[in-house]
Amino acid sequence: MAFDLFRRKGFDQVTVNDLAEAAGVSRSTFLRYFRTKEEAVLCAFDTQGEQVADALRARPADEEDWTALRRALDTVIEQHRQDLAGALAMTRLVQEPPALCAGRLEKQSGWRPALAQALADRASPAGPAALGPSVRAAAALDCLNIALDHWTASDGQLDLDALLDEAFAALTLRQAGQG
Repeated sequence: MAFDLFRRKGFDQVTVNDLAEAAGVSRSTFLRYFRTKEEAVLCAFDTQGEQVADALRARPADEEDWTALRRALDTVIEQHRQDLAGALAMTRLVQEPPALCAGRLEKQSGWRPALAQALADRASPAGPAALGPSVRAAAALDCLNIALDHWTASDGQLDLDALLDEAFAALTLRQAGQG
């Protein structure tokens, strides 16, 4: 319901009162669950980091970390495969208003420790924390965001999987001294 309101009226035009009314609850009830309308949108990102970390842990132990990260991000882009129009609208919604863009990046930044830990666990369970897993997790999230930016700019016409593969490959080629 809230998402439809944002799509129809635009994020800045929708008020907390509008959201409460659409949900059939009072303003105070709405505010018990969400402090702001931004939070109502961004809560969709709360569980994604742990889902990606779980997918990463489930990857084959002998799979290279970079490949495992790429495949684990399929959990994020699965929605884009299933509902292209809805995913495109949602991606645009969280990219355009500065508060949502910043909030999305903050949420994703919160995913990094879980992803880094999942990578570290793959290497040596209960081993000491190293810088590499954190760097790889951050780079993977940047690859995801760059692929999403290009996908959104193409109005969903470009293949998101291919864009994400290309982003990951660009770092691999650069590391090998080929890019």
